[in-house]
Amino acid sequence: MALTSSSLSRRGFVQILGAGAAAAVVRPQWPAALAQLPATASGIVRLSSNENPYGPSTAAFDAMRKSFDLVWRYPDEEVDALTADLAKLHGVAGEQVLLGAGSSQILKIAAAAFTGPGKPLVMAEPTFEAIGRYAQAAGAEVVKVPLTADYRHDLERMLPAGAGLIYICNPNNPTASLTPKAEVRAFLDRLPAGTRVLIDEAYFHYAESGDYESVIPQIKDRPNLIVARTFSKVYGMAGLRCGYAVAQPETIRLLLAQHVWDNVNIMACTAARASLGDSAHVERSRRLNRETRAYVRSGLEGMGYKVIPSETNFLMADLRRDVGSVIDALKQRNVEPGRRFPAMPNYLRVTIGTRPQMEAFLGALRTAVA
Repeated sequence: MALTSSSLSRRGFVQILGAGAAAAVVRPQWPAALAQLPATASGIVRLSSNENPYGPSTAAFDAMRKSFDLVWRYPDEEVDALTADLAKLHGVAGEQVLLGAGSSQILKIAAAAFTGPGKPLVMAEPTFEAIGRYAQAAGAEVVKVPLTADYRHDLERMLPAGAGLIYICNPNNPTASLTPKAEVRAFLDRLPAGTRVLIDEAYFHYAESGDYESVIPQIKDRPNLIVARTFSKVYGMAGLRCGYAVAQPETIRLLLAQHVWDNVNIMACTAARASLGDSAHVERSRRLNRETRAYVRSGLEGMGYKVIPSETNFLMADLRRDVGSVIDALKQRNVEPGRRFPAMPNYLRVTIGTRPQMEAFLGALRTAVA
């Protein structure tokens, strides 16, 4: 029988979105039942990708259900509506916002637009690697500048002459650290007019330090500034792929020339719009992350490990040994932490999951390093 909006039962919804999503739709009194949710379909506790274990808001799930009536259409109206919502949120014009299939797509088109032969990309080491790969594919040299001893971007060294694009992930992935707002402001003041900088604020919502600020308000005075945001982290929509860029109109036009038509789907747009209206979900996610992160940090420090202060939904700990074998041992115990980072081979990155997930992680780590 053909599936229509009137015949879309709970069973049909489960089949389309999967048991994990459906469980979130029908779960009682979020987040009281979260401890009962499975780690993944395979039973592995996945703590490798900095996802929000609490998932999207209830409002987002309601919006996704309703969007089934629209999926036969291209997403033009929904893209326009989400763009308008984001422009209002950030106090900019609609032509200053560009949606992407996750912020990773924003990074890809920025590399295509502003790097290439003779136009290097400058980035930290370590940081989120994707844009470096995109720049290499565009034929650009990739200049990697080590973080400072206290895990900040070394902005003084990230101003080489002739750079096409400078990438700053703040707070930084994988170190969970931030670069202070005064240093970022001073860096932007010194930035040559012909050099663009992309500041990745994927973890903006988790940062609570008074030494941190978003740079989106500075875009009005800085034509060479691009900011990337995502719905993958605090909004719990990593699987839906929705992110965006904010910049001045001319920069958006240059990015748009490298973009893919109809790249954000209707379900992602409607869920994102609903998420923007559910500030309670964001605050609950932040609070639970903060509380569980403190628990994990205490556990790691109790085992004698140094933990980098975190302003995100993950943290990094110095295990004083190459973590490659530890990662393998954890996976044998059905716990999947972050990958090994060559620039920091002794540091283990772990996503902050639910309290039961992190109890499983700490227990598995104790046996893995025994």
